[in-house]
Amino acid sequence: MQSRTDLALERAAGFPSQDGVFMRHRGDAFRITEIEIDSDAHGAPIGKPKGRYLTLEAMQLHHAAPQLRKQATELADELRSFIPEGAVLIAGLGNSDITPDALGPMTAGRILATRHLRQELSDNDPDTDFLRAMRPVSVLANGVLGQTGIETAELIAALKGRVNPACIIAVDALACSDLHRLGTTIQISDAGISPGSGVRNSRAELSVQTLNVPVIAIGVPTVVDLHTVIRQAGAVPPHDLPNLMVTPRDIDRLIHHAARLLALGINLALHPQLSYEDAEAL
Repeated sequence: MQSRTDLALERAAGFPSQDGVFMRHRGDAFRITEIEIDSDAHGAPIGKPKGRYLTLEAMQLHHAAPQLRKQATELADELRSFIPEGAVLIAGLGNSDITPDALGPMTAGRILATRHLRQELSDNDPDTDFLRAMRPVSVLANGVLGQTGIETAELIAALKGRVNPACIIAVDALACSDLHRLGTTIQISDAGISPGSGVRNSRAELSVQTLNVPVIAIGVPTVVDLHTVIRQAGAVPPHDLPNLMVTPRDIDRLIHHAARLLALGINLALHPQLSYEDAEAL
């Protein structure tokens, strides 16, 4: 039985090397694995569409310097390679009332929104030139279908027509199948995302095919299913045992640290003119 996971690295681990799926390794602050799938047909055996998938792994997502600085800087460098020139819309996916699912909204709350600056700041004030020169960034953290009655994809599609982004960055909590990757792994992909797919609660897809602009998905695993935990302990889950989702005991701390790191990386990637100290002070 295939474990529930959003991570391309875990999906690929169960399959031998094959044509059309390329894997490379690098990294400093993180151990980075890049998987590139050149077609949907080649990605079908591992359940992933065509695209680039970066997995950034560390012992932990740090909250203290200098490790935080190194991780945020490396994350920004990797993320920047996915982002085209132009305006960007950040979508923080998830439910802020459920801690394991709050990564997207919490990250969105730390993103520097700049789209309004050019309209609000005076063209004649040289002190505002730095701010007006920043990339236009809009931020959305709308909640989930059960809270709003509206699909996230519908909201983003409607908003896209107003802000005209060159790309959308969707931040979401993920599911994994390896306990060691909970709170220690970041995945970046240009293949879009189906929110909730790792917990079998998939909503409408967010991708270039559905929104007509590139969708960059970034997330951190915060849950693993109970049957996987039992199998990793060397036992067989009873047939009548519900397959619940399990999250770490210190999930509050994990989400806080992960959201801070993701926001630092995103802000630095979008605004290269910011120093690390500037981004951390936001």
